[in-house]
Amino acid sequence: MNYPIPASPQEIVALRQKPVNEELVAAAIAGVIKIVRAQGQSLEQLTAQVLADDSLLDLEQRRWLSELVAQAWESFS
Repeated sequence: MNYPIPASPQEIVALRQKPVNEELVAAAIAGVIKIVRAQGQSLEQLTAQVLADDSLLDLEQRRWLSELVAQAWESFS
């Protein structure tokens, strides 16, 4: 992977300066999982945040993303 896994929210925000590709998205997801775990949150709490209504993604996209995050969470266990 060309991108290191972010270790802080600031590093995740800094990814906005990079061109978006599959590796960047994977690094961002891995970073979020790493940070959430360090904060003692559960997969259920992260999933609830992903599924929360927002203006960026529709419900179908949020469900797809929550499934992807759950798969990534399990692969890091």
